Amino acid sequence: MKILVRQTTTPQGSGWQVCLDQHAVSFRSEAEARQFVSVLETRLKAPHPLPDTARRIAS
Repeated sequence: MKILVRQTTTPQGSGWQVCLDQHAVSFRSEAEARQFVSVLETRLKAPHPLPDTARRIAS
């Protein structure tokens, strides 16, 4: 996943966006945007156990 933080300018004023591939999430400040990225990267790097398929088949 490509993650990009960029500043935006709209008629309502300046803001920040975090772009996740083709999806953009808007924030009021750079600090909020970078905090979001930090939490997202931590969650993406966390171990994700696979379901125990043998247990599901036996049930």
